[in-house]
Amino acid sequence: MNLLEKDLAYIWHPFTQMKDYDVNPSIVITKAKGIKLFDDKGSWYYDTISSWWCNLHGHRHPRIIKAIKKQLAKFDHVLFAGFTHKPAIQLAEALIELNHNNLQKIFFSDNGSTAVEVALKLSFQYWQNISNKEKRLFLAFDHAYHGDTVGAMSVSGPSVFNEVFQEIMIKTIKIPTPNCTHCLENLKPNDCQAKCIYHLEKVLKEQHQQISAFILEPLLLAAGGMIMYPPEYLELAAKLCKKYQVHLILDEVATGFGRTGKMFAYQHTTIEPDFLCLSKGLTNGTLPLAATLTTNQIYQAFFADYKEQKTFYHGHTFTANPIAVSVALANLEIFKKEKTLAKVKEIEKIFALELSEFQKFSIVGDVRHLGSVAAFELVKDKSKNIPFDFEERMGLKIYLQGLKYGLILRPLGNVVYLFLPLATTKKQVYDILSRLKKVFLTFNFEL
Repeated sequence: MNLLEKDLAYIWHPFTQMKDYDVNPSIVITKAKGIKLFDDKGSWYYDTISSWWCNLHGHRHPRIIKAIKKQLAKFDHVLFAGFTHKPAIQLAEALIELNHNNLQKIFFSDNGSTAVEVALKLSFQYWQNISNKEKRLFLAFDHAYHGDTVGAMSVSGPSVFNEVFQEIMIKTIKIPTPNCTHCLENLKPNDCQAKCIYHLEKVLKEQHQQISAFILEPLLLAAGGMIMYPPEYLELAAKLCKKYQVHLILDEVATGFGRTGKMFAYQHTTIEPDFLCLSKGLTNGTLPLAATLTTNQIYQAFFADYKEQKTFYHGHTFTANPIAVSVALANLEIFKKEKTLAKVKEIEKIFALELSEFQKFSIVGDVRHLGSVAAFELVKDKSKNIPFDFEERMGLKIYLQGLKYGLILRPLGNVVYLFLPLATTKKQVYDILSRLKKVFLTFNFEL
């Protein structure tokens, strides 16, 4: 058997109907450099979705490679219960320095879902530890996506990702997502003053005594369809959570590390969350690692004599893996040395100038952008804003056409998006947009 035959024989790929691979097999990647991936047939592709939103500085960055080799020469892994090491301590200090002063403690894990699970469990047990037993519910947006473990699925909105698992999920409360593209109040983003916050206020006012925490992605719901909302909503949400004594959990697995133009999306505001969940860009997508940051107040509720049974019994085999945290330190150093956040501003400027051009295509409805992220909603009928049906699989058609033009596109339903590496140059941004126009032109119908 050749490689692809063995792939089909042995491997079950994520988020994939494997029967599709009979017609459209996997692409065998043999090399990566910068923001390009190269396959076994001699073709290359722009990694326009940052290898699932985690690559920041390009593939095989020399500082990252150096950090791996340096740490591997010392030791590869050690358990993190009863033991510690310099790279983990340095990374914890560096992450705390990058955030607001209230976030002073870090719990390491290994991916976005586990970072969220840690926050949920810490919040829940906090209230139990201080004898507030009634706070047993979580609150989230109805279009949210926070991961695929049971807790993370439970605070995600119902979707094809999780609908079959509804019976095993924990009970949560969902409120309407602030969606500026499809505003429930029929208001314009610049004039709305985040009036949709009343959905949150109503629930908190009526049920705050039973709610442990409110979890959300700040400013950008990524897997929910690249839904964007204004900082004003986040400011008001934080005030309401504080007023009603409900923890605020920020899931910055996708939005963290410069994606929105700030190191963390919540820093477009002045809020102070109770939990911050990080992963993906933490290691430039090189190795699995996650971190959940929280406050001293929450930490102190667990700090007690053993017999009080307030210990947080949670952990992962590869918690704070020395090689992974060394890579994360190198990743943060690249931000400083290469002035990465300034690069995001350049990408954002080009988006602001060029994206309106995509409105001319008959299949493109709304176009929006934030930082290095751009989203294009596909519509079957532009005059009536009617989306394509699921069965039409327009996303798959866009993906296949994108490959012909050297673009890796992985639409979320009817939303085609760019989640560009922050290292993307001006020239590359223009080239990517030019190629994307050719993709859409293939499906451009008479208006």
